[in-house]
Amino acid sequence: MTKTKTDQPVLPVDEQLDPEVIAFREQFDDRSPLDQLVREGARRMLQEAINAEVELFIDQHRDRRDEQGRRLVIKNGHLPAREILTGAGPVEVTQGRVRDNSPDPESRVRFTPSVLPAYLRRTDAIEELIPWLYLKGISTGDFGEALQALVGERAKGLSPNVIVRLKEQWADEYDQWSRRDLSDKQYVYLWADGIYAKVRLEDDANKKQCLLVLMGATADGKKELIAVLDGYRESKQSWRELLLDLKNRGLAVAPKVAVGDGALGFWAALREVFAETREQRCWVHKTANVLNKMPKSVQPKAKANLHEIWQAETKENAEKAFDAFTEKYQAKYSAACECLTKDRDELLTFYDFPAEHWGHLRTTNPIESTFATIRLRHRKTKGNGTRRASLAMMFKLAQSASKKWRRLNSHEKITLVIEGRSFQDGILQEETAA
Repeated sequence: MTKTKTDQPVLPVDEQLDPEVIAFREQFDDRSPLDQLVREGARRMLQEAINAEVELFIDQHRDRRDEQGRRLVIKNGHLPAREILTGAGPVEVTQGRVRDNSPDPESRVRFTPSVLPAYLRRTDAIEELIPWLYLKGISTGDFGEALQALVGERAKGLSPNVIVRLKEQWADEYDQWSRRDLSDKQYVYLWADGIYAKVRLEDDANKKQCLLVLMGATADGKKELIAVLDGYRESKQSWRELLLDLKNRGLAVAPKVAVGDGALGFWAALREVFAETREQRCWVHKTANVLNKMPKSVQPKAKANLHEIWQAETKENAEKAFDAFTEKYQAKYSAACECLTKDRDELLTFYDFPAEHWGHLRTTNPIESTFATIRLRHRKTKGNGTRRASLAMMFKLAQSASKKWRRLNSHEKITLVIEGRSFQDGILQEETAA
């Protein structure tokens, strides 16, 4: 009996894509006839890897025993099954439950498989799977083996050369993105941060690369990644060059407010390039900096007192809480109080904007949450490759994360901010007068 051949979808022609890379990507199309086989291979190999890690973890703690000689770290059933959406499709796996029966809670150990982090739920495509493997510290030469373990032995095109070509394409995408026209853009709010990364730079004099990251909120309340660029130790000159580049590419309207850590050279550069932009210091960074100048025994109470400032309903109440903090701690912890008071005005800028936006404006959390795994990667590995490869990977990871960024609360009120309407304690003044 003759089988009718199913027509395969025709991919759009792209002269920049290597044919081998196109063939590689086709392996992860849901319409591929290999889909079921690949998915089962992914499930089986991933499950075996998790099981092996559980057994290894328990074996590593085999000497931990109670007074009766019984093991403290044991396997106790399984956790609920989890479905991971990979480039091969949905894969359901289970993880053995590891229990530490040590009587002292602080001495107990916890198990998390390296191949299945708690936060991993979805890798929409191979373009997201490879950056994730990169975060786990896998080198380019090992990508093929790692991907085979996830998508099955029969998947084709898993040679290191394909991975190299994909990374080169991502680098080209980053280059094009970094030169994109911004004349039709307006970013009402801006978040800035610097991420340090140890990489094998071409410039031996600059051993520590600092990645300058800018994120913005558009006129319709959507968050966008604006720039990811390497700079020298968050210097004013590096930030100035970045901001001038944005301006030269058409970003003519200055943001209404910028949010960032007070230690950044960003602020001096911002005052020169976008002088009219208001400054808001990140309360998360400021809280950490203040508490670091105080003994641990005092920190819990001091932290609660700091919360009373930025969680106050009105600016007047925040000012009172500010004064109460300095009065309480100035005598013994003058350095902590100086750290707080030197940015007093900039810490309270958010009160002049819609109350619904305060949660977005008080911290650099939009950047921090996105790049948290990248910071972890840098702490765990000695190098991320060349400067260009690092920037490309950061770009692709942030691009994937941006699909899940949520719009600002009450985003329609951004229009009022753009119009220059006045807000006091987060309330539109016309509404107060009414």
